[in-house]
Amino acid sequence: MTQNTPENKNNKTIEASTDERVSISAIEDARLASKETKSLSQGQLVLRRFLRHKPAMISAVVLAFIIIVSITSIGISAFGITIPGWWRFDYIEQGDIVDGGAPSATHWFGQDALGVDYFALVMRGTQVSLIIAVLVGVVSTALGTLLGAISGYFRGFIDGLIMRIADIFFVVPLLLIAAIVGRIAGSAVNSPWFLGLLLGCVSWAGLSRLVRSQVLSLREREFIDAARAMGASTNRIVMKHLIPNTVGTILVNATLAIAAAVLLETSLSYLGYGVRPPQSSLGLLISTYQNSFTTRPWLFWWPGLMILTIALTINFIGDGLRDAFDPRQGAGRRKRSLWSFIFPGSANRRGAWETETATAGTTKSEKDTVEEVSEVPIAHDSDQGTPTLDDVKPDTPEGDKK
Repeated sequence: MTQNTPENKNNKTIEASTDERVSISAIEDARLASKETKSLSQGQLVLRRFLRHKPAMISAVVLAFIIIVSITSIGISAFGITIPGWWRFDYIEQGDIVDGGAPSATHWFGQDALGVDYFALVMRGTQVSLIIAVLVGVVSTALGTLLGAISGYFRGFIDGLIMRIADIFFVVPLLLIAAIVGRIAGSAVNSPWFLGLLLGCVSWAGLSRLVRSQVLSLREREFIDAARAMGASTNRIVMKHLIPNTVGTILVNATLAIAAAVLLETSLSYLGYGVRPPQSSLGLLISTYQNSFTTRPWLFWWPGLMILTIALTINFIGDGLRDAFDPRQGAGRRKRSLWSFIFPGSANRRGAWETETATAGTTKSEKDTVEEVSEVPIAHDSDQGTPTLDDVKPDTPEGDKK
């Protein structure tokens, strides 16, 4: 018979505790295996964070609504292609002024001094302003990205030449350069497409510096050295490795460039250096009817509100992209309501409530796991106490014992 010695008791306790640890591990492994885990790529994570940014999503919906209404209402007329819209008035057709041109059920935004439907005029101005803004954003982003990447990668003479050209655009005010470009574009071809291309060619300097600073740090990384060692060409290194790693900065600045282009076009048209009749833009409408602010204010407010809405929505979308590509930007932000500014003590109580909620906010599966593990009995001997790591000794052959 086996004697119930203290050593045998210790061995039985250790074996029981080892079996229990194995059973606990088996429970956790089974729960992890039951969950459908799917790894997400970097693009999917960025998209998820962007979709969770409420101001950006609301702004995207509002901007999409403005674009859709401006296109479908009066249709499209460009490059010899004309697609009619659902609005029955045209932005060129003159008519009889009804009720002094005030907004009505027939003319939603009223009429101008010539009897032209103002809703059609504002929608046409929105189309032209958006065309110029998007062209400026696309052209300036493409030039700034390419020149900044080339400048940061090659350095030396090429870097100095590109940066000195960029310094010229920094020293001379952009509005002055844009006024000269607008005058040239208006004299040559009175087209929003041509004006947008020329303005984009003089708006790339800011982005080029940002891309250059990132490329200067990326070019010293190990994956660039590995690409060079594998024989990758300079074109492939720049296009496939450097520029894709700066896509966050590029996209954010592209949205900000579009918002700035809307205001730039408005300023140029207001000064008389931008879009000219018979074309129409939001800035041109404000410039034309600025003297009607006191007598017929709707002629000034409608294009002004459209400019404000477009600029704000694009800026909010840019903020959402920035937070999506770099979550640390919004990590320290704290949501505060107007109530917390009026009653500062409520912010502290809300913070304590959020802390308690976060502490208690475990998922159902985590709670079930904790409950099942806690229900597993822990074997111990009343005489020997709870086993410790010192009690666990490796098995030693009998011949090695001395």
